[in-house]
Amino acid sequence: MLKLPRLYAITDRELSNCTHVELVRLMLKGGARLIQLRDKDASGVEMLEEARDCLKHTRYAGSLLIINDRLDVAMAADADGLHLGQEDIPVDEARGVLGEKKIIGVSTHSLKQFRAALGTSADYIAFGPIFETKTKLNPHPPVGLELLRMAKAATDRPIVAIGGITLDRAPEVINAGADSVAVISALYPWPDKLDIMSKPDVYGGVRAFIEALK
Repeated sequence: MLKLPRLYAITDRELSNCTHVELVRLMLKGGARLIQLRDKDASGVEMLEEARDCLKHTRYAGSLLIINDRLDVAMAADADGLHLGQEDIPVDEARGVLGEKKIIGVSTHSLKQFRAALGTSADYIAFGPIFETKTKLNPHPPVGLELLRMAKAATDRPIVAIGGITLDRAPEVINAGADSVAVISALYPWPDKLDIMSKPDVYGGVRAFIEALK
């Protein structure tokens, strides 16, 4: 069975003012060993170029790179895996394309969706948002820690908790049953004094989460 690192780091160009490659290099330097390449606005060609560049760094570091949503990019880049949403291609159809050796995860936002995902070949199931989140334009209602505990009781398959997880909240999410916490905005702490050249301390953000989750 797949064993996930405690931290599931997710790239975001808009939040970070960095390229995906810059983010991946900083995340790897900070100790991340599972990274999702996420970009809702990039074209297929742009995503493929980014994925291939990022894979050079993740493979050198012995880390995994998961592609968000884009089956075509995951396949063409020979990425380590694919993460699917509820409105994407079904898990088992993606499995038929990528094969058994690739990692496939799926997002769920209720116990009903979570239980349905258990009937697929998904290697891990993401569950959330655990708390309120501002990363998505139209977020689902928070599921909370109690539903996370119920989801964990239903399976021994790895669970990735996502949504509104801050540095302070991360340990309690793990204690509630998550195998890994997926983090976006909290990985990008900005300096107090901003200027046109400012960028967040991604390295420091990743290090802080890894230390908190030991």
